[in-house]
Amino acid sequence: MRVSVLCTVVLATQLAGCGYNAFQTQDEQVKAAWSEVVNQYQRRADLIPNLVETVKGFAQQERDVLLGVTEARSKVGSIRATPELINDPQAFQLFQAAQGELSGALSRLMVVVERYPELKSDQNFRDLQAQLEGTENRITVARNRYIAAVQDYNVTVRKFPTNLTAMMFGYKTKPSFTVENEAEIAKPPSVSFERKQ
Repeated sequence: MRVSVLCTVVLATQLAGCGYNAFQTQDEQVKAAWSEVVNQYQRRADLIPNLVETVKGFAQQERDVLLGVTEARSKVGSIRATPELINDPQAFQLFQAAQGELSGALSRLMVVVERYPELKSDQNFRDLQAQLEGTENRITVARNRYIAAVQDYNVTVRKFPTNLTAMMFGYKTKPSFTVENEAEIAKPPSVSFERKQ
């Protein structure tokens, strides 16, 4: 009787340091951080139809740009951003690519807007643009929180002795956000003060 109680106490003490509870906590933190990322991307996607309609009224000849934004938003909407997505590197990469495509389309839309001063002075457009800028900032914050949560989780998965628990229960590292064209953005921008004629 005493030996079994002693064995149980020793086993419970050994398991306390195995990291299982840390995995549960950190996995939930990663899921919560991911949910906030998705929430902010959804906020951006919800703003886009109003922005496109406002621009459409001023810039009928910019149909290709508006179509590009609409198609990119549709592609983003077709990817189900579930908590399971963060455990599937290929699905995660597709999600990132679709969001990057949407960001590019929105950038092209903002270039178009520069050609229409009357649009830039429209109160409805200015409100939508401010909301979109705020949403982009929120996306950055949410992504940073997700990256930090994934980093903590991945360190626990790889660190000894919790890596033994990870192997035993099948915990694997989770993907973080990456930059698709890292070599391209590492180049310093060229700056010229020459006037074009």
